[in-house]
Amino acid sequence: MEYISTSALANELDMKSSDLFDKLKTLGWIERKNDKWTLTELGKQKGGQTRTNPKFGEFVVWPENINIENGQQKEKPKLINATAIGKHFNISSQRFNLLLNELGLIEKTVAGWAITKLGKSIGGIQFEHETSGGTYILWPETILKNKDILAMFYVETPVKKSKSEETHIETEKQNTDVANDFRKKYKAEYRTKDGHYVRSKAELTIDDSLYLWGIPHAYEKKLPNTEHNVYSDFHIPSGKGRPKAVYIEYWGMENDENYNARKNKKIEIYNDLGLTLIQLNDADIKNIEDSLQKYLLQHSIKVSLD
Repeated sequence: MEYISTSALANELDMKSSDLFDKLKTLGWIERKNDKWTLTELGKQKGGQTRTNPKFGEFVVWPENINIENGQQKEKPKLINATAIGKHFNISSQRFNLLLNELGLIEKTVAGWAITKLGKSIGGIQFEHETSGGTYILWPETILKNKDILAMFYVETPVKKSKSEETHIETEKQNTDVANDFRKKYKAEYRTKDGHYVRSKAELTIDDSLYLWGIPHAYEKKLPNTEHNVYSDFHIPSGKGRPKAVYIEYWGMENDENYNARKNKKIEIYNDLGLTLIQLNDADIKNIEDSLQKYLLQHSIKVSLD
């Protein structure tokens, strides 16, 4: 049985630590004594235990699969680490974590890896080493069949689909065709300095600026999710000096009602996935050096003017 601290449990439940401590106090599982949280008899009955750390003293831990609503332990999915997953795909754990970072599922910290909102959505759970304090992520076995991860290794998973699934897929395809109709209408015919072909002079300005500033980037990269066939205008991967991936969208037709509807839906998708987004409009393009450089620096992306 694995036990985690109250703070780690709060992180798993996507709650503030202070809110979880208050909830556990209300439930009567813990109480405050001498400026420290201690277990009550009821808390012990619910599975709580105490641990001692040489630096921080005594603290409360809980079964990692505890259900705080009823005190029962939830059915525990089997969790695997990056080493096991990397072995499955015949790559190192370090390389696999970098790929997860690229997909926006985890973020690098000074003490390991942190789970993102998107990573939590597919079952990832963040843990903390009791001694070092470093953080790491464990994943449900279902990650081995995640479509976005399989796509990175070109793994085919043929599955016979039911009629209802085929209907759903066809509906999604129709919605995607409508949303991406502009890609057919506006062909990528403007060649940038780094060889990309983009769809407008504004996108040409953005791409050339990123290239001249020494910032690696991709054009029209698919967002890392399995429910929407949505592409970003530009994508800046995480890397040295860039703690997380950043996406850029240029909104060039904001006087069009249908365009604005698609824009709002796309922004909603970015927010739901917890992705970092820079939004540009025509005013930004006219003053690209000041506007885009400012936005990039806000996300710790330094501009090289050499």
